Amino acid sequence: MSENFLVQKMRPHAVSIFAEMSRLAVETNSINLGQGFPDTDGPQEIKDEAARCIASGRGNQYPPPNGFPELRLAIAAHQKRFYHIDIDPDTGVVATTGASEAIASSLLALVEKGHEVVFFEPAFDVYRAIIDLTGAIPVGVPLQKPDFRPDIQALAEAITPATRVLLLNSPHNPSGIVFNREELSAIASIVIEHELIVISDEAYEHLWFDSHIHIPISTLPGMFERTITIGSGGKSFSFTGWKVGWASGPQSLISAVKAVRQHLSYVSGGPFQLAIACGLGLPDQYFNEIRHGLSAKRDQLSAGLEHIGMRVIPTEGTYFVTTDISPIGFTDGFEFARMLAKKCQVIAIPHQVFTESGQDFKEYVRWAFCKKPEVLAEATTRIRTIF
Repeated sequence: MSENFLVQKMRPHAVSIFAEMSRLAVETNSINLGQGFPDTDGPQEIKDEAARCIASGRGNQYPPPNGFPELRLAIAAHQKRFYHIDIDPDTGVVATTGASEAIASSLLALVEKGHEVVFFEPAFDVYRAIIDLTGAIPVGVPLQKPDFRPDIQALAEAITPATRVLLLNSPHNPSGIVFNREELSAIASIVIEHELIVISDEAYEHLWFDSHIHIPISTLPGMFERTITIGSGGKSFSFTGWKVGWASGPQSLISAVKAVRQHLSYVSGGPFQLAIACGLGLPDQYFNEIRHGLSAKRDQLSAGLEHIGMRVIPTEGTYFVTTDISPIGFTDGFEFARMLAKKCQVIAIPHQVFTESGQDFKEYVRWAFCKKPEVLAEATTRIRTIF
């Protein structure tokens, strides 16, 4: 009997690059700029709310299957406040174990063998793994190098009669771009023409910088009724370990998501759901300050990597800076990342892992800047020792 019991379709996903590089970080005592998590906690009032809930017993047992009413009301109010989107908190919102479960539930509910799911790549590695679980066919459309803008013509050409879902991500991980209104309008036209459903991963919705304002595609004409919007409390409030996410949208789509999600984690994070509900009601000052703080860290890391000689792709949103390493003599991101860990004790993620072939975008590397300024300074100092 074969020792590899893992089913064939999941073998390409057996080892996560994040697990591999985090292990390497521990082995080499490296600064981890690979995985996208902050090294400081979010607002104290959110932590206090979670502690109060735990101490009083609120949420310590199974919460309601679709999420606490307080969280669903807060999500609906959030969508109305920031985007003027009207959502019924009872029928149009479901709480999930992080944004990843929201994406998984949506895909498992909507596609199966014979369907195609189109998305721009490089793309978060979870996307292909989940699509493979559904039995559907993943269809990656490369972003245009060197500036990582969406290729609208290539997207249009990728649509076939089998295409059912467009999986969209903006602000975009790993590139750090934010799709603008013109690009989203062109994408929406294609979606409407071909009667597609959109799963819009907006986990980084509040982490946009300068004038690159996040625009939910569901706010465009004709798009709300065909869009599932994914959100993340972990990214918006710097509590990634709590794994509180959600899906929102029209009842017809969210009811399908609910039907699947109840058979995955069923429920999770009761006290944390209530704490994130508190966070969603924070004043505008909080959301402005988190953007301001992260943009300063973006600028610090970008300047440091540029000084070393890399070409930096301007970051418009997310936690990530993308660099082209070819100007410093490297053409393979994997080789570069492994060398960096061993010689400099710094971890980064090669873009190759975010593509199907592993050959596209070989010269690009992703760096997480959601760290303390002194950590970013030390990382660039270490890298400068060999360049």
